[in-house]
Amino acid sequence: MALLTILEFPDPRLRTKAADVDPADLATPAFQTLIDDMFESMYDAPGIGLAASQVDVHKRFMVIDVTDDHSRPLVFVNPRITARDGEQVYQEGCLSVPGIYADVTRSNTITVEALDRHGQPFTLEADGLLAVCIQHEMDHLDGKLFVDYLSPLKREMVRKKLLKAKRAAAA
Repeated sequence: MALLTILEFPDPRLRTKAADVDPADLATPAFQTLIDDMFESMYDAPGIGLAASQVDVHKRFMVIDVTDDHSRPLVFVNPRITARDGEQVYQEGCLSVPGIYADVTRSNTITVEALDRHGQPFTLEADGLLAVCIQHEMDHLDGKLFVDYLSPLKREMVRKKLLKAKRAAAA
């Protein structure tokens, strides 16, 4: 397995809308290795979710594990939210926007349909942190970041802060 480079805001590649995965690709060793590499990269970061778009693979799939002990790794291929209910405000962070956290309002309960890593269809009802994480990662697949929920002024402040941190790290 290998650690993948996670793109960081304001990288324009994060704005690319992901294309559906051909289910035939799921059987390839290369695709299965990519999924494993994404889990390894997510755990190493450390994070609880990683969309393929964040590692410059613009296909509709993501990996998630909201457990502390990495005991429930989930793969969502071509995910689709089919139902939403309620609202919750959650302070979100993002591996592509390191060190920045902000309150975001999302649906409290969702139902998502997807394929698993082996191409088997499944339906999952999620709430709380898992629901937030699924919605957050699906935003990435649509070229949207959690900073898009912020005011333009706050978003620009985040952009400048990250660029300043990058310059300081390079010096």
